[in-house]
Amino acid sequence: MVGHLKNVLSTFGIQCVSRNLDLSSAAGELPPIDCWPELWVVDDAKLAKAKSILKKTLAPLASVKKPWRCEGCGEDIEGQFSECWNCGRSRDMGMALRVVGGRAMNSLRDR
Repeated sequence: MVGHLKNVLSTFGIQCVSRNLDLSSAAGELPPIDCWPELWVVDDAKLAKAKSILKKTLAPLASVKKPWRCEGCGEDIEGQFSECWNCGRSRDMGMALRVVGGRAMNSLRDR
């Protein structure tokens, strides 16, 4: 995860250094908090910008937060899914087509 965040910041031109990546095996001999991976921003002037970028990067997506109800079959769907598991209808689109037995079926009309 620290490597990913370091890459995200580097795309914005913020140079970082990762520390303690190999200390997880020392937890127990050392206090666990001292073994956590760390990401250090090299230029202190860019720290506020880096925090803002990481806050947005780590924030859950709005669509993941909100469950939705399928307009086709009324099934309650968890927010991370974009299509109904029951009828195949997309959250954003109208009807979805499924191939059943070699022919395309409208998932709502041909049930």
